[in-house]
Amino acid sequence: MTVGIASYGSYVPYRRLKRAAIAEVLGIPAGKGERAVASFDEDSVSMAVEAARDALRAAPGTTVRTLLFATTTPPYAEKLNAALVGAAAQLPLEIRAADLTGSPRVGLTALLQAADAVGANGGSALVAIADCRLAAPEGKAEQAGGDAGVAFVVGEDPIAEIVASASVTREFLDTWRAPGERFAHTWEERFALTQAYGPLLGAAVKRVLEQAQCAPSSLARIVLDAPNPRAADELARGAKIAPEQLADPLALTVGQTGAAHAPLVLASVLAAAKPGDLILVASAGDGADALLLKVTARAASYTQPRSVGRLIESKGDVAYARYLKWREILPTEPPRRPDPDRPAAPPMLRSETWKFGFVGSRCTACGTPQLPPQRICIRCGTRDRMTPHPFADLPAKVATFTLDRLAYSLNPPTVNVVVDFAGGGRFLGEMTDCAPEKVQIGDEVEMTFRRMHSAGGVHNYFWKCRPRR
Repeated sequence: MTVGIASYGSYVPYRRLKRAAIAEVLGIPAGKGERAVASFDEDSVSMAVEAARDALRAAPGTTVRTLLFATTTPPYAEKLNAALVGAAAQLPLEIRAADLTGSPRVGLTALLQAADAVGANGGSALVAIADCRLAAPEGKAEQAGGDAGVAFVVGEDPIAEIVASASVTREFLDTWRAPGERFAHTWEERFALTQAYGPLLGAAVKRVLEQAQCAPSSLARIVLDAPNPRAADELARGAKIAPEQLADPLALTVGQTGAAHAPLVLASVLAAAKPGDLILVASAGDGADALLLKVTARAASYTQPRSVGRLIESKGDVAYARYLKWREILPTEPPRRPDPDRPAAPPMLRSETWKFGFVGSRCTACGTPQLPPQRICIRCGTRDRMTPHPFADLPAKVATFTLDRLAYSLNPPTVNVVVDFAGGGRFLGEMTDCAPEKVQIGDEVEMTFRRMHSAGGVHNYFWKCRPRR
């Protein structure tokens, strides 16, 4: 059975933080380029949902049996975060789901485990990977990091077949973060560079090439990822890898995105790959994983809804002070309104398909779509003759809007909109990723899964609209 990547999706947040803007405020040397920043209403789950929905759109009719969510920044320490991803992606009840966390390497690890699950049990597996990297101000990691998500459907009849894989694991102390700590600690970088990351990454790459009896010169693209990028550079020089074989590490446009990084670069490489290309992906962290893929003939007819390059080009800047406020590093005066209440469990369970899947209803008597889902048709008055009607992927336009500068929000003013969906259905909600002063009636929008607020340790997820990207 041939197992590999059947489809993929990616997500780079709309906001960018220029490294020069950080340096100007703190009076420190500036790195080149910019980093992607998750908005105030995003986290690793919401970004994983964005990528997963794109991956599933590119593989219609896929039967997902396994869902793996990989991250180093899970919103919940004790609760299955993958269940949130599965609910928003409208996956069936009968799936096996798990969270993988603890190391930036888990993104590639999850991809390998999904391939094992498909090889053993058949069907398809969805791998959703995302990280929201947070580092202390003035540190190198603050400028170097980035936020993003990526997802893969792993199954048979792939666009990229898995040819070989190898893993090595070794205990050493380089980067660590204890439960409850916001920022990671790092050991003196020369130690990990010379004695850990470089040798371990090299060992995994050597093993996977030996398995496939493949020389480095035959590789079309190579993705090398390590917490210290110099380890990847030294490995490339030692193996005499030509510079044109190395994939763009997205350091200047997105930043190092932790668990999502190697898979995200892989997604960017797949967009330009041709049948027959060999692609090597390796990621280091308490060891290393390496994966060798061969692009199949099916890739020639494969189309991707949104590429990594398109998402990188779709962007808007955020000021450093606002970024610090979004991450609650810089305390500010709260709005003079009551804090939001903790969401209640019973209504969240009863309205799961609406709240997490944005599924409304359509009257089978007169055909009128409506949301939230109704029992009695708002048009013909027929009772209990409704069928589920998904709205999350339908295009919509702004019917009217207003700005609220007093509402509880980390990013005032709140843009409250009424949107009309193509084919029928009207929704009152919030708009995000926009410049409030530029919102116009008639603007085209699309739906996005976001965290509305958190209260009492509970994250309240729902849907907002945003300008089409």
